Amino acid sequence: MKEYNFMKRIPAVEEYRKLRESVGWRNLVPDAMERGLGGSLFSVCVLHQEKVVGCGRVIGDGGIYFYVQDIIVHPEHQGKGLGRQIMKTIMSYISRKVPPGAFVGLMAAEGVAGFYEGFGFKRRPLDAPGMYLAQDINPR
Repeated sequence: MKEYNFMKRIPAVEEYRKLRESVGWRNLVPDAMERGLGGSLFSVCVLHQEKVVGCGRVIGDGGIYFYVQDIIVHPEHQGKGLGRQIMKTIMSYISRKVPPGAFVGLMAAEGVAGFYEGFGFKRRPLDAPGMYLAQDINPR
C-alpha cells in the first residue's frame, strides 16, 4: 500500500464525479455535488500517482447525527485494503469527534453489510427499517 497516499481532504467535484461513475453510481448535477461535498464534516481521499482513486466522508449535523457516506474505491484499485483503510480513518474521526449518545449510521450497498459489521455497525431490525424518498424531488 506504499503507492497510495491517504489525505484528509474533500474530493474536488470532478474527482468525486469520476469515482461515482467508476462504480456505476448515478450522475448528479455539479452544483449539488459542490454543495454536498462542501457540507462534509470529515473526508478522506486515497491518491495513487496524484489521482484520487478512493474516498469516504462523514456527513451530518455535527452533534446528534453522523452518517458514513460515499465509501468509494475505483474498481481498478479494489481488493487492496483501501476501503478498509478509508473506514479505519473514518472510525478514528468518529471516536474523537462524536459525542456520547449521538447516532452514527450508514446505508450499505447490497452485499457489503458484512464489511461494515467488521467496524461495529449493526443491521437494523426488520421491524425498524431505514427509509428513503423513492423519487427525485425535482425530476429533470
